[in-house]
Amino acid sequence: MEAKMRWVALTAVAPVAWGTNYFVTHEFLPADRPLYGAALRALPAGLVLLALRRQRPRGAWWWRSAVLGLLNMSVFFVLVYAASQLLPTSVASTVIAVSPLTMMLIAWLLVSERPGVTHLAGAVIGLGGVCLTLLTGVEGVSVPGVLASAAAMLVSSFGHVLTKRWDAGADVLASTAWQLTAGGLFLLPVAAVVEGPPPAFSAPTLLAFGYVALIATALAFAAWFTGLRHLPAGTVGLIGLLNPVTGVLLGIVVAGEVVTVRQLCGLALILTGVVLGRPGRVGRRADGQAPPRPVSGACPARDAFDAPPSVRVGEGSRASDDGD
Repeated sequence: MEAKMRWVALTAVAPVAWGTNYFVTHEFLPADRPLYGAALRALPAGLVLLALRRQRPRGAWWWRSAVLGLLNMSVFFVLVYAASQLLPTSVASTVIAVSPLTMMLIAWLLVSERPGVTHLAGAVIGLGGVCLTLLTGVEGVSVPGVLASAAAMLVSSFGHVLTKRWDAGADVLASTAWQLTAGGLFLLPVAAVVEGPPPAFSAPTLLAFGYVALIATALAFAAWFTGLRHLPAGTVGLIGLLNPVTGVLLGIVVAGEVVTVRQLCGLALILTGVVLGRPGRVGRRADGQAPPRPVSGACPARDAFDAPPSVRVGEGSRASDDGD
């Protein structure tokens, strides 16, 4: 149980960092450049992780990295950027809290992780908390912003479960690095065509992009995908409810957004959902969870990523071991 809770604590780094991302994006990044904003979030983070984990995809992981990069990074980052600019921080971060329920259902279909009663109860209670938070009378809520946030939730839920299905023991940092790099490379030419030349950035904007790329992206996604490897998707999805809690608290404390009793009750329900989604004792599966279904055509762990030719075989093996 202690080991499981360590994985929970590591995974929780991701939603907390993502919750701060809404505030930083809303306050410091240009509102009219979502494509450049998403590209400059993904590509620097990917290059940093590639420098730390110098391994190349092998075989099917070339196209898998491209597909996952498109879903988890390109499309998701653009939608989150748009939602962050169109909605108050508290609302933008709360809509995506519906993801635990969608992650459980998609995981049931793709990796045969049948959700337990407590996980479903946690998701439903968390969803109730989301509804309470959204129905707090906040003025100026943008319908396109809510739709962008909801679409981001659906895309990320599918992409994260697909990552779990294809994982097969692949090195977490290498896989995350190539997804981020692919996502950024997809976005750059599209941004140049649609949004024109990149804008001039002030020092605060550059610092904000640095925080978003390194903390809210590189560190957060490495922690998240590590959690997906070691914990059930239902548990990971419920840990993601810390995202809206962080966003709401930042909106209240830093951005001066008004808190209501209904909003506080919603936060309490969301946290209750997180508690219900905690993993069970070691040696016992989550309620009724079926064993993961074997993935057809999955690459063995040693064949997913290769060290570059300049790195000796022994060094590459140690690097892969360190990433697990």
